[in-house]
Amino acid sequence: MILDPAVSLRLAFLIRVVGRESDHLALTDQRLFAVPFDVARAECLSADPDLAEWVEAFVSRFARLQGTLEDKLIPVLLAALGARPGAAIDNLDRAERLGFLQSVDQWMAMRQLRNQMVHEYVEDPMILAGALQSVHPFVPSLLSAVGAIRDEVARRGCLLADGPGAVSR
Repeated sequence: MILDPAVSLRLAFLIRVVGRESDHLALTDQRLFAVPFDVARAECLSADPDLAEWVEAFVSRFARLQGTLEDKLIPVLLAALGARPGAAIDNLDRAERLGFLQSVDQWMAMRQLRNQMVHEYVEDPMILAGALQSVHPFVPSLLSAVGAIRDEVARRGCLLADGPGAVSR
């Protein structure tokens, strides 16, 4: 597929970004959930700066990766594939039909949990623990979406073969 060079560069950039973001999320997920995250651990955040940093990193990395996929990469990829990007829910539906996402419903559940983690965790350790316990099983789905998109981009040759952001096959 031949793309406008600007679209190709943007797509290559976003592929690199989500690659790094997914690597960082996977690492933080392993560290944070090596021991189950429960209310007792959430209540210890103020006394355990390392744990607090892991929680902050996990929440931030999960939210950033999901946001980058939803708001940036999926619309650019759809445009590169010849579809007209639309509202976020429509883009997610197309991404599901193309096999990039397992389920739009699952994606929306992740978004709701992400919002709980980002906006409410400072106030209530029980909400934080519940949100983290609920979102942790979704991490593989999020990482799988990144992999599916990267594979599709490489398969279709959407990137300039010799460009600075070419995806290795």
